Amino acid sequence: MSIQAMKVRGAVAFAADRALEIVTLDLRAPREGEVMVRMLAAGLCHSDLSMLEGKIASYGFPILLGHEGAGVVVACGPGVTSVKPGDYVVPTPIPECRACTNCLSGRTNLCERMFSRPESPFSFEGQPVAAFSSLGTFADHSVIEEIRLARVTPAVPPEIACYIGCGVLTGVGSALTAADLWPGCSVAIFGLGGIGLCVLQGARIAGAARIIGVDINPAREATARDYGATDFINPRETPDVPAAIRALTGAGVDCAFECVGHTALMAEAFACTTPADGQAVSVGIAPSGSELRFDPAAFMTGRSWKGALLGGEKPRSAIPRLADWYERGFLRLDDLISHRLTLDEVNQGFALMKSGDTLRSVILY
Repeated sequence: MSIQAMKVRGAVAFAADRALEIVTLDLRAPREGEVMVRMLAAGLCHSDLSMLEGKIASYGFPILLGHEGAGVVVACGPGVTSVKPGDYVVPTPIPECRACTNCLSGRTNLCERMFSRPESPFSFEGQPVAAFSSLGTFADHSVIEEIRLARVTPAVPPEIACYIGCGVLTGVGSALTAADLWPGCSVAIFGLGGIGLCVLQGARIAGAARIIGVDINPAREATARDYGATDFINPRETPDVPAAIRALTGAGVDCAFECVGHTALMAEAFACTTPADGQAVSVGIAPSGSELRFDPAAFMTGRSWKGALLGGEKPRSAIPRLADWYERGFLRLDDLISHRLTLDEVNQGFALMKSGDTLRSVILY
């Protein structure tokens, strides 16, 4: 059956620091290697907020936000072989072509197709509208490259499946793949939101003996301890967090994760690691143009710093595995979905995010 262009409703940012507008967009039919997906759910991630606030310079306006999603394949363009109409899929911000040098290397999850964005399938009043991460899940339908879609079991609810596509993948992957934690290690997690709590679950799965949560929201302590944290530090009550962590651990933690995207916290995360072979992992995305400075002597004894885009995971391969872990009860995700919203309530969802009154908000279509 041939699928023609259609009208869809989407939440578009027309300028930085301006509320999203719900408008009717034109969506073209899928082309070679592309798939049309009817969205069932879309998650609100801090990266969407950063884009909305104009902190990500690689995109302009107008832009259709949303990169966490779950939906059903409606139609496939020519050449698509890995999915078919009716399949339940999760879009992913990083493509996985499984053919380029990077995909085949086993050393990185950064597919070479990452930076060759396809032409956006969306337009408004005759003018193109960019799709964030080449996905645009804040619309009831989208057209997405086949290499950005992972098939998952339909047993996983849409609000959970969309969260797995970025927040869970990033958090759990940062602990298990990017940091490669080991039984008995010590960990500090800066920021206990939807991603930080998934890092915590990954650390628990890895067998970490000490997991120290750091957050300015005192309400996060009970949740963090319930998910496996052994200690909690509120920076508003503890002026020198690295010193407090060293007091708990001796030399410092084996690995620290910064899950907020603040350069000052990144420096603190690095400072709280053991000088011998401590590792700091950058999970949160700092605003474009930010600078992070270290004394080079801090690295001479063996410390390291690394980034973890999507947790270092190959998304089309890892998302089905994480969905299976959830279905088997290995991952606790239901309690992390704190708000279920309609598309018309998307700005309310971002207000909740900025106030710290939500763990993960999800739009249900």
